[in-house]
Amino acid sequence: MKIIRFRTKDGMFRVAAESSWTLHQVFDDLSSKIPQFPRYDRVYLGKTPQDVTESAAPYLESTIEELNFANGQLLYLKWDTIGGPSSSTQDSVPTSNPISIDSLGIKKLVSAPKAVSQLPVDDFLDSQEGTIPRKRGQFCHHSDRGMCEYCSPLPPWDNKYKEEHGIKHISFHAYVKEMNESKNKKNSVGSYISPLVEQNYKITSHCPSGHAPWPKGICSKCQPSAITLQQQKFRLVDHVEFSSSGIINDFINCWRLNGCQRIGLLMGTYEVYDKVPLGVKAKVEAIYEMPQLDLEDGLTYTELNEENEAALKELAENLGLQPVGVIFTDLTDAGLGDGSVICKRHKDSFFLSSLEIKFAARLQLKYPNICKWSDSGKFSSKFVTCVVSGNTKGDIDISSYQVSQSGEALVEADLICASTHPDMAIVNKTNEVRYVPDIFFQKINQYGIQVKVNAKPHFPAEYLLVSLTHGFPTGESQSVSLFSDTSSFPIENREHVGESQDWKAIKKSVDFSTHDLHNLRQSLANFHLLLYLSTTGILSKEELQLLFQTVRGKEETRETSFYKLLESSGFKTLTTIIQTS
Repeated sequence: MKIIRFRTKDGMFRVAAESSWTLHQVFDDLSSKIPQFPRYDRVYLGKTPQDVTESAAPYLESTIEELNFANGQLLYLKWDTIGGPSSSTQDSVPTSNPISIDSLGIKKLVSAPKAVSQLPVDDFLDSQEGTIPRKRGQFCHHSDRGMCEYCSPLPPWDNKYKEEHGIKHISFHAYVKEMNESKNKKNSVGSYISPLVEQNYKITSHCPSGHAPWPKGICSKCQPSAITLQQQKFRLVDHVEFSSSGIINDFINCWRLNGCQRIGLLMGTYEVYDKVPLGVKAKVEAIYEMPQLDLEDGLTYTELNEENEAALKELAENLGLQPVGVIFTDLTDAGLGDGSVICKRHKDSFFLSSLEIKFAARLQLKYPNICKWSDSGKFSSKFVTCVVSGNTKGDIDISSYQVSQSGEALVEADLICASTHPDMAIVNKTNEVRYVPDIFFQKINQYGIQVKVNAKPHFPAEYLLVSLTHGFPTGESQSVSLFSDTSSFPIENREHVGESQDWKAIKKSVDFSTHDLHNLRQSLANFHLLLYLSTTGILSKEELQLLFQTVRGKEETRETSFYKLLESSGFKTLTTIIQTS
């Protein structure tokens, strides 16, 4: 047993602690003696009064022994009052650097980003500076090899550059570098603080103060702080690129056949987007249409069973793909006989309804973005939501969005619900399972002044949205697509419009008797056909690997894998079944 002494603004306090106690347990005991003791991530301490400028948050799980606290150890302790019941959660990160090894003699020291397995595109962009080059201007009086303040490169988050080029949202990696620059200065040695912290609006179920959990008890430590909604300045994905127009045409064709709406899962990859400093794009290679009930004014889809989900996951992994978003239609024929559709979504109505925003937020929570710059090892999501609807000209168009990180936190804490007015989100009421803090949003009033408005009982849902651009490949990348469009194999789960996946459909779309092996190889490069073949059980795992390598493998091994596949017993059996069907 060791006695730890704390000198605070409220006097001297002592805690009798075992050597195996963590700093968190010491604070639990101390908080019972100090009524106004704050949340532990807002506590600062040191061995001298001059050292009390650094946060104790990174060491809450360190033991007394690891911290080298002696019996009778005297520590100076302070805390701030930021983040009380009326403050915003936007700044819940400690503003000072973590404790250095000199102030407390602590062995454990956080000095690097969290070690997690990020996507390759994130690792690459982390290694890039992303500076924006500038040419010499009329105020430059130096030589060609010189540089001055008028022509030196700008940081990727530069506000003036954003205004001049009409950029509403900077890229995520530009935002990370901006936050890292402000929180971890280049001259800061031996200290690190994560630049990103996920917002959490849930009430703490096990409060360190020791009182009964909500709804029987609540205090300033466990209740979420007030929330101020603002337009998010960054976006996780900047652009959505569909590898070919045929993907969208095939998806919309179901609506053309029966007039009912459709939803699909976007399968693709995340790559560098060079039109934006440190930008990321979601490249869509295929659309998987899950089992669903189509209606003229909506739809209902069901989750995949274990077998189908496993087959889809295995196919995606072998082809280097992953779910990157969701797409759904909201189309109504204008009745003019010219193929035009009604424009429902515009600036005077809504872009995504509050119900669709909740739906998109849940999917983003299901597919989190793994990020080493966050304390939790994840931050928001790269999952996108695309809507196929009519534009102001009556043409069929695509709009792409993401829900902000604040929107994800609101949905996860069950603080909002959908409204019959699609452009408004309703704030839920406090009940026995949730505590709803004060929620505000900022807007420009009729006098042109920015004011803070209470979001209860409802607020504009557009505060939770981030808009993205979209398009198709151009230039050299126009012909680069993982799958070919030569096969007309039906899309899954379309039996209600007369499209069935069976042996006859394969025989109709793929000519196995042809001597043109190149054409056969191209015909096999179809996402929906590959998925169907992987679920028939005819091809073994080794033969399926050869099939996948024929489509996705390295250029020098594709042809070799294809000829091995042709000679395999499973493929010969498959060919026989198809030709005799």
